[in-house]
Amino acid sequence: MSELQKNIIALVKQDGRLSAEMIAKTLGASTADVQKEIDALVQKGQMVGYSVVIDDQNTVGSEVEAWIEVKVTPQRTQGYDSLAAQIAAYPQVKDLYLMSGSYDLAVTVRGNNLHEVSNFVHEKLAVMDNVISTTTHFILKCYKVVGVNLVGGKTEKRLPFSD
Repeated sequence: MSELQKNIIALVKQDGRLSAEMIAKTLGASTADVQKEIDALVQKGQMVGYSVVIDDQNTVGSEVEAWIEVKVTPQRTQGYDSLAAQIAAYPQVKDLYLMSGSYDLAVTVRGNNLHEVSNFVHEKLAVMDNVISTTTHFILKCYKVVGVNLVGGKTEKRLPFSD
């Protein structure tokens, strides 16, 4: 990965709304070069999406979120991948990670209320073949997400760029 690509990724991680022109100004590169590198990163599957951070605690009608520890028996020829693909296919699943430690998969699930998340766990997740056990932790409050501080001392850090 080139130094320009690394710098582009660093900037986009801070603010996914930045245009190629703004990134170019910040990095002292041409807009055409930056756009070419962004296109290459997307083509290679290294940049796969952009997202916005929402402070659910300040949003009316926010959803309930739970972190679920899942212990599984890996499948003989596919390991964890096949089961992970099945779990990831559910629209309630926000994040899914293979973990080291006392459980195998960490699943973040969203629902409209506690009952909806609970139903997902006991009707869909816990009954899947090769799932040994689940432990559900409801998220009560989020202090920091994807590097964005949501409490105390919230200050917006703007990226420097010149005209």
